[in-house]
Amino acid sequence: MEADVEVSRDASPVKYKTTPWLLLFSGIIGLFAAFTLTQDKISILEDPNFVPSCSINPVLSCGSVIVTEQASIFGFPNPIIGLITYSVVITLAVLLLSRVVLPSWIWLGLNLGSLGGIAFVIWLVFQSLYVIDALCPYCMVAWVGTILIFWISTAENAKAGRFTRSGIPGLISEIFSSLRWVFIGSTFLVIFTLIFINWMDFWLGRT
Repeated sequence: MEADVEVSRDASPVKYKTTPWLLLFSGIIGLFAAFTLTQDKISILEDPNFVPSCSINPVLSCGSVIVTEQASIFGFPNPIIGLITYSVVITLAVLLLSRVVLPSWIWLGLNLGSLGGIAFVIWLVFQSLYVIDALCPYCMVAWVGTILIFWISTAENAKAGRFTRSGIPGLISEIFSSLRWVFIGSTFLVIFTLIFINWMDFWLGRT
């Protein structure tokens, strides 16, 4: 059992002491990335020759990604979604740090919303690696935030028994919540392994 597990539901609004801080961190880095990308998109619309600060080389190039159709999949810049969703996460994190007990529907809503975010991240990873053939560093920061939010909220809900009718976490939920850092690390490892393999020659200086 991890050291940061709360011993009593009444002692804290969360099951893990680190949950509010991790949500706050994830929300802040996600909001920063979304805000910066929105600014860069506006700058590119005003000046097609504008070069974003995160356009570092042919692979790490925000400018190459921002102008694609994938960057505005819903008809408006994707970062606008982040401006809203990450702001919500920050608000919830602040409430948790203020020891406000959030109802289950908010926790489950956060989990469901972040699941949608994970699906979007998977699609964006595929598009970046195999269609656009470039990476957006600020987009990757947003990916990190979304991945953390999903696994942290999932672990919190599992530990609180919100996935069971009885409200008592079963064995699977206990195992899942206790291994949340394994799932987080594995997700990052898979993504960065795909990135390394896709541009292996570039990273190794062969091109």
